[in-house]
Amino acid sequence: MVQIWKLGLISYDTALKIQLALARKHLDAIMNRQNVNYDTLLLVEHKPVYTVGIRDQTPKDEILRLRALGAEFRKTNRGGLITFHGPGQLVVYPVINLKNYKASVKWYVNSLEETVIKLCEVLGVKANRSPHTGVWVGDNKIAAIGIHASRYITTHGISLNCDNDLSWFSYINPCGIPDKGVTSLSKETGMKHPIENIIPKFLCSFEKVFSCKFEEMETKAQEEILNSVYSKLMLDCVQQ
Repeated sequence: MVQIWKLGLISYDTALKIQLALARKHLDAIMNRQNVNYDTLLLVEHKPVYTVGIRDQTPKDEILRLRALGAEFRKTNRGGLITFHGPGQLVVYPVINLKNYKASVKWYVNSLEETVIKLCEVLGVKANRSPHTGVWVGDNKIAAIGIHASRYITTHGISLNCDNDLSWFSYINPCGIPDKGVTSLSKETGMKHPIENIIPKFLCSFEKVFSCKFEEMETKAQEEILNSVYSKLMLDCVQQ
């Protein structure tokens, strides 16, 4: 059983802190040998932000240029290089214990790719894998994948271009891959595909690939995590 938490439009920093709070619950349960399942899918939409992975070496002047466009810039501990998140893009953060499925990061990444590929099939879009991580339609990436795993507890995840402004990608070399482009579900089908219409299809595909069932996260559990996150944000502001 996997909990679903639809957070809507939210800043990258807040979403990351929610991920880390959930991951902490997983790790504490493992440390205390508690048989508790905290597997959760966070479904979000971000305000404009460029993010980079652990291998990225973006120079400072480039970071300033990207920020001047009106987007945030964040360094992360996920795999992969630079990418963009913004309105109209569905971002899914699975915070799950891979030992509940298969203790293999390679299997996990392949399964995330398969989830998007099956979703695209439903919409009549022929998507596929390539030697590069992510999901592609021809030479154009439709979904980026960057993950982190600690003791098989996952953070970060998938960003699927639904109905977003692709021009933001023109200012970067997405994921560090030259001569490749980006696309979206709307661009490929010629129809509008807002996030709220894609979420049910994504969840259906995820259920099939991961052999799981979903339930909405209880409000009380959400409030507990949000209270801890906002307390941490306030403390960070005071310390700065």
